[in-house]
Amino acid sequence: SGKKLNIYLGIDPTATKIHLGHAVPLRKLQAFARLGHNVTFLIGDFTALIGDTSDKDTERPVLTSAEIEENFQTYKKQAEKILDFSKIKVKHNSEWLSKLDFKKVVELAQQFDFGEFAGRELIAKRLKEGKHVGLHEALYPVMQGYDSYFMDTDIQIGGTDQTFNMQAGRTLQKDLRNKESFVLAMEFLIGTDGKKMSKTGNNAIWLEDEPNDMYGKIMRIDDSVIVEYYKLATDVNLDAIAVIEDSLKKGQDPMHAKHLLAQQIVGDLYSTDIATQAREYFKKVIQNKEMPDTIPTVSLTLENGLISYIDLLLKTNLATSRSDARRLIEQGGVEIDNQKILDPTGEIAIKDNAVIKVGKRKFVEVTVA
Repeated sequence: SGKKLNIYLGIDPTATKIHLGHAVPLRKLQAFARLGHNVTFLIGDFTALIGDTSDKDTERPVLTSAEIEENFQTYKKQAEKILDFSKIKVKHNSEWLSKLDFKKVVELAQQFDFGEFAGRELIAKRLKEGKHVGLHEALYPVMQGYDSYFMDTDIQIGGTDQTFNMQAGRTLQKDLRNKESFVLAMEFLIGTDGKKMSKTGNNAIWLEDEPNDMYGKIMRIDDSVIVEYYKLATDVNLDAIAVIEDSLKKGQDPMHAKHLLAQQIVGDLYSTDIATQAREYFKKVIQNKEMPDTIPTVSLTLENGLISYIDLLLKTNLATSRSDARRLIEQGGVEIDNQKILDPTGEIAIKDNAVIKVGKRKFVEVTVA
């Protein structure tokens, strides 16, 4: 028909890091923007005052306005790898939700059945276990529904965990405007360990991952989800994906399809040249176990000529904390000049130009002042 649809994706800026799973609905939003529809990226700065508990077994902490804005700026910087904000409107739902009086809130709440909210799996589980369920949590779907109504939405985009909340928008559009609207519930992406990708599961591929790390993580995904990654994390057309799927069913080595996948994703988020370099790095360092051509150098000044292994990893930025350093050593992930280090309490008289290796991809050369 040529009609321009009103389409939106909303986020509560409670977290600042985006992984490929988060990016699935972002990619769909960008696809609608490319097609010329009226696309809105909605910041739930007002709904964040409640916090969505759709996928949580406890209440979420309340954020300040300053924290919300800071989180969004960090989020936006990453999202720009996927979204062209020159074609997408950015709005804050505080623009309209903060203006609702109590009478209006009651009128909106009358459109919904509290039993449906209380019957949601995680809410019912919390109630059964005697955990606190704030009455304000029942207002979250109402508020999200009003977002959809206020913007006269045709399509809402979100993860499948948002289906209940998005249906609230359909309810208000139908009851108050007599208009049919729709939801597009996106699938979840599987992480590197075969489970749903999450920020707490140590299985995420982050948009901010360095290209070599991102490439290596994609190469570690299970063979069974290769096609799913092509569909959810790339713009490769379905005909080409069908060819890849058919070749895998016929027994083609999945490494070939993974290399193409990793190049596609890294190329989309960085550049084709960087993706090619990441592929060469993976083949040389990971597959052939060679040293990389270039290794970052860190200069150290030592007292008494000794340094603990934990301090060494911290000073070379190969570990994020003392507990992280200890874990890396205990798991056998640290080598110094090709010698595996297993004692986290040990010390070393580190030599000039020594090479420290952590995992399969991180190298640092040490110069001693």
